[in-house]
Amino acid sequence: MTDPIADFLTRIRNAIHAARETVDIPSSKLKIEMARILSEQGYIEGFEIEEPTADRPAQLIRVRLKYTDARQSAIAGLQRVSRPGQRRYVPATEIPKVQGGMGTTIVSTSRGVMTGHDARRAGVGGEIVAKVW
Repeated sequence: MTDPIADFLTRIRNAIHAARETVDIPSSKLKIEMARILSEQGYIEGFEIEEPTADRPAQLIRVRLKYTDARQSAIAGLQRVSRPGQRRYVPATEIPKVQGGMGTTIVSTSRGVMTGHDARRAGVGGEIVAKVW
């Protein structure tokens, strides 16, 4: 797999379209941080780290998706911005706002993975990983 972050976003997108309650995703430090941000921002119910077992040698992230009473997902869209073939780095002053500030930009900075709002406040730029709205 050449882009595990795109796979992370696609698995969530597909689970939403199939109206699943949970989705299992292979784990990495960046994906765990992205799941943490999605949880803090209210896009997902939460997530757990599933430890390796005899059947499954790799660690998994089990994401619990969030829906309204009318079964509408809390996530309207997910978009990968910086890709392996075309990285997108920006200074703190140029971090884009998603949906006029109603969405979230996920930025990988020298101080860790954070939302675009937090990165602007801290005055640090970095790689724009994804946009969520």
